[in-house]
Amino acid sequence: MSERTLERGTELQGLSTAILLPGVSLFGDRPGRGLTDVGPLTFIGGLSLFQRTVLTLQGAGIRQLIVLAGADEELLKHTLAQGARVTIPVRWMPIREFPLDDPRTWESLATEVRGFCLIAGVQAVFSKRLIEHLRQTMRDSEAVVVTREVGLVEPEMGRRNPAVAFEEGRLISFHTHTGHEGHQVAADLVVLPASILTPPNGLSSAPIGGAADPLGMIPVRRWLEREAAEGRVRVVAAAYDAGLWYRDVWDQASADVAERTLYRSLKGEAEGFVDRYFNRIFSRLLTRAFLWMKCSPNVVTLIATVVGLLSAIGFGWGTYQAGIIAALLFQLAAIIDCCDGEVARLTFSESPFGARLDIAMDNVVHIAIFAGIACGAYLQQAGMAGDWVPVALGGAAVFGNAMSFWLVTKAQKIGGTRGWNTRKQAAWSDFILKNVASRDFSVVVLLFAVLDKLDWFLWMAALGSTVFWLLMVWVIRPAARARA
Repeated sequence: MSERTLERGTELQGLSTAILLPGVSLFGDRPGRGLTDVGPLTFIGGLSLFQRTVLTLQGAGIRQLIVLAGADEELLKHTLAQGARVTIPVRWMPIREFPLDDPRTWESLATEVRGFCLIAGVQAVFSKRLIEHLRQTMRDSEAVVVTREVGLVEPEMGRRNPAVAFEEGRLISFHTHTGHEGHQVAADLVVLPASILTPPNGLSSAPIGGAADPLGMIPVRRWLEREAAEGRVRVVAAAYDAGLWYRDVWDQASADVAERTLYRSLKGEAEGFVDRYFNRIFSRLLTRAFLWMKCSPNVVTLIATVVGLLSAIGFGWGTYQAGIIAALLFQLAAIIDCCDGEVARLTFSESPFGARLDIAMDNVVHIAIFAGIACGAYLQQAGMAGDWVPVALGGAAVFGNAMSFWLVTKAQKIGGTRGWNTRKQAAWSDFILKNVASRDFSVVVLLFAVLDKLDWFLWMAALGSTVFWLLMVWVIRPAARARA
């Protein structure tokens, strides 16, 4: 992005600007690493650390980026240009012209900031929710330092951020030694008011105690210690349970830990018990393969659709062995169906079209499965009394699924345009829309296939889909909708 784009933008208040320091520690405790080791271009979850940092910040509401890059600037520009996903302005400032230890660099940056700026390294993986939390909890003239727990294994050389002493959520001091497991150390993620970057007239920018900053390093520790003396530095501890997670990456082992954390954080808007505790375990393995093959989320959706349709054909044979194979294929399709969302979230390639395609193909597969099971059950009972029952049940299930899809689509449009008349009706709609996408019934199909009772499943599918579409008619009745 050009500087002119930034100049044309409106003045951004609050925390909307981020300054990135690829390959450099914020706290000056390690030199910049080369790109031959774990660094800004290391791939985790299908994207380089640099790409992931930029796209996470963009998704969390950051509206402009400033990158202080060294000799790797051209490589970073190239990797960021892969795809058209970066939509916010990015300004590149080479360190050779804007040294990190030169006060004039930060005075220049201060003119680009309105309110607060986030300063971050890029050798870490963190959640979007953590940045959103920082943006939502900012207070006037207050700095923030993000901390993480000391783990079982810490780097012996190189990256060693200082330990943090704090009381009642306020920074007291930093310590040279990282301490023991469970203690908090500073992460390469801080929020500073713009005023800190430019000391007021008459206030010396020299370090406390006269100690000089390491050559070429950002004086962020000095700034935070100065503000902490006035009680103006808040500590935010990264926590996985709260969704505010942060994982440092300094070698391949820590990169593997960060990637596992990233995969564990993935989940869809609507997940059933089987999705959460079974499908996701296997889908993560397949997702890694899809990322390695550079498959787009829509391609993964189509692969799941093909597997699901093959399953429907298997059910149509009507034999016990074919039913078992078809049920296993349907379970595989459900697992692959988890992968498209995982690939989309990992690569920041979610799109309204992809979401609509996913829902539409899910319904195509479900309709084909109902029809296939009905066909197979009819072939088993052909010539016997009541052989028409599977056909009738299959028709009711297919009709109910088609009606449900149409009514759900209509409910989504109502919620996105006119809205609902009351909060209770909105809650009903939200609950139903989230639970309609559950893939848990794939296990039920497998169970009935093993018991050789797939015709019993037809009763459940016919009754369930009929009840569901009738319930949807009640939910989107005219009285429930807000006036235009």
